[in-house]
Amino acid sequence: MFAAAGLVLGVMVAVYAVAKAFRLTTELAMFAAALGGSLAGGFGLSPRHLAEGAMTYLDINLIFLTATFFMNLLKESGGVAFAVRKILERFHGNRFLLLVLLTGLLLLPGALTGAGSVTVLITGGMVAVVLQAMGVSPLRTAATVFLVAGLSAAAPPVSLWAMMTAAGVNMPYVGFFWPLLLPCLLLSLLTVFLLAGKGEGASLEEALGRLPEAPTRMNGWRLLVPFGVFGLLVFIGRRWPHETPVLGLPLMFAAAAGAVVLLSPVRLEVLRIARETVQQLLPLLGTLTCVGVLVQIMTLTGVRGLLAVTVVTLPVALVFASLFLVLPLSEAVLMWGAAPVLGVPLVLLFNTIGLDPIVALAGMSVIWPLGDALPPTAIIGRLTVQVVGYRDGYGRFLKACALPAVIIMAVGSAMVIFASQLSFLTGI
Repeated sequence: MFAAAGLVLGVMVAVYAVAKAFRLTTELAMFAAALGGSLAGGFGLSPRHLAEGAMTYLDINLIFLTATFFMNLLKESGGVAFAVRKILERFHGNRFLLLVLLTGLLLLPGALTGAGSVTVLITGGMVAVVLQAMGVSPLRTAATVFLVAGLSAAAPPVSLWAMMTAAGVNMPYVGFFWPLLLPCLLLSLLTVFLLAGKGEGASLEEALGRLPEAPTRMNGWRLLVPFGVFGLLVFIGRRWPHETPVLGLPLMFAAAAGAVVLLSPVRLEVLRIARETVQQLLPLLGTLTCVGVLVQIMTLTGVRGLLAVTVVTLPVALVFASLFLVLPLSEAVLMWGAAPVLGVPLVLLFNTIGLDPIVALAGMSVIWPLGDALPPTAIIGRLTVQVVGYRDGYGRFLKACALPAVIIMAVGSAMVIFASQLSFLTGI
């Protein structure tokens, strides 16, 4: 049985490599690998398993769509530009507070949507303008935006890697808030001050001249009420779980999006924004759909069990020592597919040896986003340098990310190793 599963795994790896050699996208390469594995396992092209696999992460796809739609509406209404301009006008003379608030602006979109690309597109460009007006070089600005965008994607309430891995081991996505929030917030602040802490005060006139104008009728309550609607729905569901109908995050984000439309000081072209949101998220939605198919075929053919048994039987010291390397590289090759393919057996291993699986998974989730800057995919890294306007070599960009990345990997690995001691975070 192990030999048969190993043969299927070899076929899947070979098909994936050939597909990438022919410059197919990562999504199509994973889909081709799944088809190759199904054929090699003797199951043919089973429509049932392809359909079931494609629907595996439907709920997560709905969260991404509605959350990103909410953020895009907020940007189109002028709310994001209003927030950036007001923060700059109020705190341009205080570098410390300005950097703290800019960090919050970078964390929010990715934390709500689970996608670092949304952070880069929604607030990354505007924050980059302010950082460069503060004397930060384009190179360090790009590194700052990328690293914080990655941490924002790992932050709660929507952490893609944690959600997908938890689903793979039938573990409720509960108790992750503080184990994810604390490291993501502290590491983001550390990254910002390491890369952008030194320099002059922000040049107010230069920055305001490069930032988009906010509508004249935009104000604080128009900006905050939609977030209040979302927060209130979350609070009600958690405070009175048995008396409240289960709305789900997609419906909560849809309600917040409705509040943005009602309160917007300008008329929003809702259908156009919705269409652009779908186009913006197509790569991510395609990845999750193909990952679902891949995981379904791996389960069907026994490959998933083979990987789980192999990982569980590895020396624990070797697993700990290789986390900093294996997790980013797996993300670079499989993107978000690394979570169900590699994260599931790792969580099973950590649970078997008595570590808290929630804290351990949170530690791994902090490390995974670093792979989004590494070839062959490097989607978020390349998007960041384009949005920020960094024009020099990509290798220099990776070197600028190196020191904060090492710290992030060290913290994430420590969270895994000391997961049992940190288990109190899950009950806060």
